[in-house]
Order: sequence, then C-alpha cells, then structure tokens
Amino acid sequence: MIRKINRLEDIIIGKLLVLVTLLVFAEVVARFVFNTGIHWAQEATLLLSAWMVLLGCAWAVREKSHICVDALLDRLPAPTRRWVMLFSVAVALVYTGMFGYSSWVYVSKLKMIGIPLEDIDVPKWVATSGLLFGFAMLALRLLELAWEVWKGDADSFHKHREVDFDIEEKNSDNGGKA
Repeated sequence: MIRKINRLEDIIIGKLLVLVTLLVFAEVVARFVFNTGIHWAQEATLLLSAWMVLLGCAWAVREKSHICVDALLDRLPAPTRRWVMLFSVAVALVYTGMFGYSSWVYVSKLKMIGIPLEDIDVPKWVATSGLLFGFAMLALRLLELAWEVWKGDADSFHKHREVDFDIEEKNSDNGGKA
C-alpha cells in the first residue's frame, strides 16, 4: 500500500512540475511573442506551485533530504540521539497537526462561503484543498520516520551528512589515507 502511495506522490509532484513549467513557458510566449497573456496563468501557477511545495515537503521527509543541523545530535550517544529524534518528530507532528487543523477550518469556511477563484471558474475551497492533502501526507511521512527511528533504521531527517562528504573528499585527495 505504501509503495502505491509513494508512486502516486512521485507522479503527482512530477506532473505538477511539468504543468507549472509548461504554463509559465506558454505565458512567456504569449506575452512576448503574441503581445497578449493568459489571464488565468498567474493564479494557476501560484496554486499549482503551492500544491507542489506541500507535497514536496512530505516527499523530502520520505527521501530523508531535509536540511538538518545536527552538530549537537551527532555528539549524543545513540540511545539519547534516538529519543531526541523521536522528540523532534513529535514536535513536527504537533506543528503539522496545528497547520492541518487550521487548513481544515479555512477550507471548510471557503466551502461554506462558496466563492470561486478570481480568474478560474473553480470553487476556491477545491483549489486550496491541497493544504489538507499536503499536511496529511506530511503527517504520514513523519509517522513513517518516527517508526524508522523507533526501529533503529534511521537516526536523522536526512541520509547524508556534510561531515561524511568532507571525510570522503579528504580521503580521495590523500589517496585514501585519512
């Protein structure tokens, strides 16, 4: 099941990126070649980019590619590091939950009001429901990370540490001698 979710997430993010790129390209061509514009392009680009950013946050947690300052974390013993990481994930889950709840309230009010977007004939609540989907995916990814930390399969928000790259670079410069 999680593999299907991963694949769907990859497909959605990829298609959003292609769509935004093509839309911006079409808008530039329309403006500078044909001296006109696509009146709804800016709003669509903004909304599609927001969806992409929210899903990208969840994707980055899944791929363990978030930027993480872990100078202090690296100095802790493994059991302590594990508890600090679990605490960090718990704080991130609370933060995500707060934003998810606020997004639910916001989208619910937009649905109740029933206003459309300014330039596109779509209800505003439909376009902004990406908030709910994005924060739900982020919560799922944080729960997955917490489980990996609990099992001992992960100890950080990212796979690679800068210090590891520095050591590898130093070793390659010295012919493999540290």
